[in-house]
Amino acid sequence: MRSLLLRSVLVAALAVGGLTHVAGLQVAPAAVPPADVAATLPTPGAIAELRAYIRRTWGTLTRTLGDLPAAVRDPKFPRPRGEPWPLYVTADELPRVSTELDAALTGAARHDVVVRALPPDRSGIRDHGLLYLPRPYVVPGGRFNEMYGWDSYFILVGLVQDGEVARAKDLVDNFVYQIAHYGTILNANRTYYLTRSQPPFLTRMILAVFERTGDREWLRAAWPAVRAHYRYWLQGEHKAGDTGLSRYFDFGDGPAPEVVADERDDQGRTHYDRAREFYRTQRVTDYDVADFYDRAADALSPLFYKGDRTMRESGFDPSSRFGPFSAAIIRYAPVCLNSLLYQMERDGAEIARLLALPDEALAWEDRARQRRARVDEYLWDEERGAYLDYDFATGRRRDYLFATTFYPLWTGLASPRQARRVRERLKELEAPGGLLTSVVASGNQWDKPFGWAPLQMIASDGLRRYGFDEDADRIATRFVALVAKEFGEHGTIVEKYDVVRRESDVAKDIKFGYAANQVGFGWTNGVLLHLLAQVEQNAAAPVR
Repeated sequence: MRSLLLRSVLVAALAVGGLTHVAGLQVAPAAVPPADVAATLPTPGAIAELRAYIRRTWGTLTRTLGDLPAAVRDPKFPRPRGEPWPLYVTADELPRVSTELDAALTGAARHDVVVRALPPDRSGIRDHGLLYLPRPYVVPGGRFNEMYGWDSYFILVGLVQDGEVARAKDLVDNFVYQIAHYGTILNANRTYYLTRSQPPFLTRMILAVFERTGDREWLRAAWPAVRAHYRYWLQGEHKAGDTGLSRYFDFGDGPAPEVVADERDDQGRTHYDRAREFYRTQRVTDYDVADFYDRAADALSPLFYKGDRTMRESGFDPSSRFGPFSAAIIRYAPVCLNSLLYQMERDGAEIARLLALPDEALAWEDRARQRRARVDEYLWDEERGAYLDYDFATGRRRDYLFATTFYPLWTGLASPRQARRVRERLKELEAPGGLLTSVVASGNQWDKPFGWAPLQMIASDGLRRYGFDEDADRIATRFVALVAKEFGEHGTIVEKYDVVRRESDVAKDIKFGYAANQVGFGWTNGVLLHLLAQVEQNAAAPVR
């Protein structure tokens, strides 16, 4: 019989294990307290206020051609007052876009924007700016005033939940445009992001829109972009050795410009300054530090910067998931990326069938079968009962429990037995405010004690997919309750939360990356609407 969290006042506390050590850092499974306000949905009035805030915020976060002077501004690269902001377009689009802007903007607004053609050598851009997109889009908020690769999927989930299908379709159309004109779906539409993508959710987005529009001609028009984006992840430097799996890889070199320009602490030190200090003062056993740091010169190596940029393509920037600062990421086949590519292969088969392309559908299904076998071979760890990232350079999995272990459940890649084993690890990652990102308190924002909306959704939906409804409801409810609590205290929804302390004040515990919490916040808004809908639907379902 299904036991529903929402129909019970008490929930048993999860067991707390003993201390262990991972990568030289002390690790303790999260202690989950007995049921209290942390595991109870907010009042209907509080939920209504959250939903009203989110509905208003979609408009606040939307950027259109008409408000381009606001969209083109980049908090990460401030310019002198009165100096126009650059908007870059491909050379073939320059005449059309210039004419379009002349019609949309007048007077001072038009003078705030200068249109430039992307140079053939994009690596040589020094005066960074916005990349043109033809349709309106929703930005995350705060310092992120552009359209992001994986943020947009979780934003779309919320838009669809709110009935904003036209806005959701615009996001997909912009990604199709990016693939055609900029080579791939970018980390975000700024010139300093031209060298990397972000985790691939394109087909999930396409099908979510198609399910509500039924527009096969639109689906057919998007199909070439699906095939091109899939190839991006399978070819060249994105191959994870000879595993048949894929890896993240940024094609740029040297420090990431946005990090040098913006990610500074109160002492004016950049993320890279703090990384050098860490290597000078800390003993590292995760990898050979000499690969990433020249101790004699007190300098980070080119390989460090390659790893740092690549870590940003993964979206988890930064964590110690692949060693300190994830510097060794390029030698790993990661669980998250390969789970998402499996989902893309399944989706590709579905789209091909919808477009009456049976041979292509079979080819996509075969790719999915092959990837599933390789994930089982390289990423599934039977002894630990978890999906772990695989170091193809050493032939070993990294024993670093991360919330991405739930991705194979979300995509349906796990067998029922594997899903049960992963579920047994939940107690190590569960906290009063939802799901921890990892079990290691490294000082990075994508590690303990922090929790992020996308991972709450993926874990909750993954657990629910395999019948663990009570666990899914509990994780979802804890996170919703935390967001509601902080919204009640501060009047905003933010980017990330301390799910141990149940607070949005995170700056004091973040040593690496950017410490400030960003307000808005696109993907938290979208996930919150989704989790509420899932929990409410489950509560209304008949008890079996």
